[in-house]
Amino acid sequence: MNPHFCNSSEHDLSRRAFLRTLGAGTGLAATGIGAVHSFAAPALNDTLKAGGKSVILLWLAGGASQLETWDPKPGRPTGGPFADIPTSVPGVHISELMPQMAKRMKDICVIRGLNTKNGDHGGGAQLMMRGRQDEAGLRYPDMGAVLARELGRADSKVPDYVSFYTAQEGRDFSRQGSSFLGARYAPMKLSDSMTPPNLKRLESITELDHHARAEMQQLLSRQFIAGHGTGAVKSHANAYARVHGLMSSETLFDITREPAKVREAYGPTLFGEQALLARRMVEAGVPFVRVSRAWWDSHGQNFETHQEMVPELDRVMAALLDDLKQRGLLERTLVLAVGEFGRTPTINASLGRDHFANAWSAALFGCGIKGGAVFGKTDKDGATVIEDQVGAGELFATVLAGVGVNPKKEYHVGARPIPLVNPGIKPIAQVLV
Repeated sequence: MNPHFCNSSEHDLSRRAFLRTLGAGTGLAATGIGAVHSFAAPALNDTLKAGGKSVILLWLAGGASQLETWDPKPGRPTGGPFADIPTSVPGVHISELMPQMAKRMKDICVIRGLNTKNGDHGGGAQLMMRGRQDEAGLRYPDMGAVLARELGRADSKVPDYVSFYTAQEGRDFSRQGSSFLGARYAPMKLSDSMTPPNLKRLESITELDHHARAEMQQLLSRQFIAGHGTGAVKSHANAYARVHGLMSSETLFDITREPAKVREAYGPTLFGEQALLARRMVEAGVPFVRVSRAWWDSHGQNFETHQEMVPELDRVMAALLDDLKQRGLLERTLVLAVGEFGRTPTINASLGRDHFANAWSAALFGCGIKGGAVFGKTDKDGATVIEDQVGAGELFATVLAGVGVNPKKEYHVGARPIPLVNPGIKPIAQVLV
């Protein structure tokens, strides 16, 4: 048994082998893709940019350490070897491993008082993605599905919910899904490539034939719906139209069309490339994109792991913030960086930190979020929340409120009302503008 990891079979792959592939992400970029139709028109692009709001979730799978990122405790027995550094907000310090975010702290909100009480990978991931635990007879839709439903446009030709998760570790922990909202709001999962499979039109079919077939299908579909206008029939027709629209938007997935300066800012790693693609997607009108970065589960060699991975997170988050701001997208895009839990203040015999859900951190910026805010406080060793404790439900509600979705809204399963968050749960007003 490897003492550096917990006993989940998800950790069987070598973390070390994965880290050696950090620079290999460029090879997964989509290339050789044909012309865009839906996103070629400047007028349409302008309309989409002025349209609805979006959320990008940077999912730190496995559980990043708050002590090596947002809530350092230098000089304490729990603090580890890294110093803290001042930020652009007076009095606020974060880890020295995040100099770029320190410079941009006036745009960032840090929540240091998370107590989610679930230190299990699967249970913690599901809790953070849903804002609450499933019931025995009811599985709740996750954050992406809810926001796809609330922020998506009925006539959109792009996906409502896209999830990038290339690593094997922890891929299915959160059990993403739309539950009773239906398949319309289920995630498009991209795990083998940054491009959806079978997106490219077959060379044996000409462009003229491709459009002719689509027009014929639409005609037959309209005639069938006129006589059989059930919800299932309409859903099928809608799904087909969205697939066809996606096929005509192939270059959306091609980051090689981005200027070299922009790609360099995000860096050559797969995480950076997928974050850049997430920006392209929200710019095109995708309501929710999850970009997952695995291998944070540092039961051994925690400091070596974070010394390698936190600077990458720092670079990618800074590039994403700057990119969204420069393109005028920051005011309508909320970015959340969080995993299923944090790491223990205590350091184990393998120089690692274990699972810890009682006092940890998350970071947000963008739409509806108050830059420079720090909410919650832990004790001098980072073991307990001593001010402004919140849970997964409050964070979930805050994301909803940040993009203008009322957390008190209810869905219905049969005659049963299902609120978006549990009764009594409220957004964190202190971090909302």
